[in-house]
Amino acid sequence: MRISACIKRVPITGGRILLTEDARAINTQHLGFTMSPHEECGVEEAVRLIEANKGDSVVLTLGPREAVEQLRDAMALGVDRGIHLQTDGREWDGEATATALVDAIRADEADHGRFDIIFFGNESADSGGFQVGIRVAYALGRACVTGLKKVTLQGASVRCEQEVEAGRDVYVVPLPAVLTVKEGLNLPRYPSVPGRMRARSKPVSVVTPIRPDPRLELVSLAVPAGQGRRAESLGSGAAAAPAVVELLRKAGVL
Repeated sequence: MRISACIKRVPITGGRILLTEDARAINTQHLGFTMSPHEECGVEEAVRLIEANKGDSVVLTLGPREAVEQLRDAMALGVDRGIHLQTDGREWDGEATATALVDAIRADEADHGRFDIIFFGNESADSGGFQVGIRVAYALGRACVTGLKKVTLQGASVRCEQEVEAGRDVYVVPLPAVLTVKEGLNLPRYPSVPGRMRARSKPVSVVTPIRPDPRLELVSLAVPAGQGRRAESLGSGAAAAPAVVELLRKAGVL
């Protein structure tokens, strides 16, 4: 079995996100970087499937020189090798990113054989374009199922489950397939110290794709408004006791 996982270097999602003055990029001056959370689950699923079925796993990313850190993180979790499509740091649109990934996937498959499953995060944690996985699947002519919370191999097919309001939608598609997954698909393991040491010696192929002229225009980004913090006074002293009891009753504690 051969499985790949495509990841992106993104600002740490727990930090305060600020945009540049033109609102077309994230101001990363004071932010650290990590792998998109959805994609981390894709990497974990790839590692689990290879552990259970044996074979070869590959992690790919398109990004600046520093994105090798995220490749090493994925390899510390158990992925066998990495492919770095190295850029000058400028953001690529979804179409250009998908084209570069398709070229890299085809080249690797020509040398090592077809990937049975290619994992993507449902969307990146920064720009949230929802495009790349679907575009790659279309270009490769492979089945694609998105927004997955469970993936199960069934012989030459894969069973895919999406969470919907009424429960779950289930799709069974033939391999090879492209799957985009969501956080909660699994609980990614924490890379161990020996895993990080092994990741240093695992091979990373570096390719420098040519950035095409963009055909898609990013108009602006927006940071969703948070819910903020709210506090409600229930009174003071003994007079507040009935309100506290009523609040606990509504919460189902009493």
